Amino acid sequence: MSLVAFYMPLAIVAVIALGFAPLAWWASRFIRPKKPTQWMESTYECGSEPIGEAQVQFRFQYYTFALIFVVFDLVATFLMIWAVAFSGLSITAQVMMIAFFAILILGVCYSLKKEENVWI
Repeated sequence: MSLVAFYMPLAIVAVIALGFAPLAWWASRFIRPKKPTQWMESTYECGSEPIGEAQVQFRFQYYTFALIFVVFDLVATFLMIWAVAFSGLSITAQVMMIAFFAILILGVCYSLKKEENVWI
């Protein structure tokens, strides 16, 4: 089997996948309503009329928690992979994994302790 014939289905799927978004965008230009109404121009929140200012300033603390969540999410993926192969790892790899986890916990404790409203 030649290399071209082997990768041809992958190339076809890639072309279809890359062409789907522009094609859907182009097709939606013809399907959407063309006459704007006042109802279409108004903003809404969960189906009801908005109350107050549209721009609300969020505290930086929320971004910190979001970053900590993303870090934990990524690290949890690595720890799952390591946990599956833990018994097959050498002692050095096991010690490195435990040290990595300890540094992660220390970093999270430090970042949470810097927050004013969070007590560990």
